[in-house]
Amino acid sequence: MTLNRAKVYEYFKQLGIDSKATDVYLTLVAHGPLSISELSRNSGVERTHIYRLVDKLAELNLIEIEKEFKRSIVKPAPITNLHILLSKKEQDLKYLQEKLGSIEQLLVNDTTSSVATRVQMYRGSEGLKQLFWNETKSKTENLTILSENMQTKTGLAFFERWANRCNDRQIHFRSIYGDSFVQSQKQWYTKHDNNKLNCWEGRYIPKDIFNISHYMAIYDDVVAYYNWQSSEIFGIEIYNRQIADTQRYFFESLWMKAVLPKIN
Repeated sequence: MTLNRAKVYEYFKQLGIDSKATDVYLTLVAHGPLSISELSRNSGVERTHIYRLVDKLAELNLIEIEKEFKRSIVKPAPITNLHILLSKKEQDLKYLQEKLGSIEQLLVNDTTSSVATRVQMYRGSEGLKQLFWNETKSKTENLTILSENMQTKTGLAFFERWANRCNDRQIHFRSIYGDSFVQSQKQWYTKHDNNKLNCWEGRYIPKDIFNISHYMAIYDDVVAYYNWQSSEIFGIEIYNRQIADTQRYFFESLWMKAVLPKIN
């Protein structure tokens, strides 16, 4: 089978391995163990650069170096060693995710301590995922008006990560929803059986009382809105205590008009 070098270069690039280092590795795969001089000549990489690249590949467990009399022999390590690299990247990512909340809090406290009002705009699906993730940092009850379920838009993996984080922090949710949300829930759970929010209470409101056209969340001093239509995907967060309190009053008024849950 012919080696698809372009796919290898792209995969290694995603791992943070540059094209010159990939040249060196593929040369070893093609020719087997080589001395530094032979490796430079066969790969087309200058000898002055070979040492740095060899050190990098050795650090990534992609090559092995054997010492012989007055020279070093470099040979490719089993490609299965990539599992070691991926495992390390997973550990690094887990660490960064665990520390993100505290870093965000430090920066938010520093940048907003003297600002009474702030408006944050988000665009695209990744932007709205960030808007949702901000809810996991809530210190108060989360009040939401739901036009449809979020997992239909964000996908299962993100939703479960989001729900698990909310559950770990024991965030309580109260939600008002209409027919579109009920329909999206039924469609989703005929095909999926995933983790859900532990502390969630919902009430249904008929369209003739209030027609829900978009998503809204209220928590802390934040009011968040989003629209996730295929032609226009955006979200807005407004950081202002007076606006948040006004929207809480609006939510409670609707809550009193809503009825018992129409779904589980």
